[in-house]
Amino acid sequence: MYHSPIQLDVFPTEVQMRRIDPARNMRRFYRLSVQRDLFGRASLVREWGRIGFRGQMMVETHPDEGKAITALMKLAAVKKRRGYEAAHSSVLPCSH
Repeated sequence: MYHSPIQLDVFPTEVQMRRIDPARNMRRFYRLSVQRDLFGRASLVREWGRIGFRGQMMVETHPDEGKAITALMKLAAVKKRRGYEAAHSSVLPCSH
């Protein structure tokens, strides 16, 4: 009998990061997510701003989900080099 394996999330479709430096009064968030648009194309949604406030958003359209995930991973690596770290849901922005 064949048992289907459980699919692991090897390539993330959402990344939430933060950068906090009290000495510089810095409390930033950065969120990346891959989503489908109304036409079935893959979009990379980038959101950023100060923790506790509504941030800015930019949407990039990609020809397929693989390319959008590659772009997500590259941007996450850049943010990590700049001092961002993985965030928990408790530090995400609220609506203002």
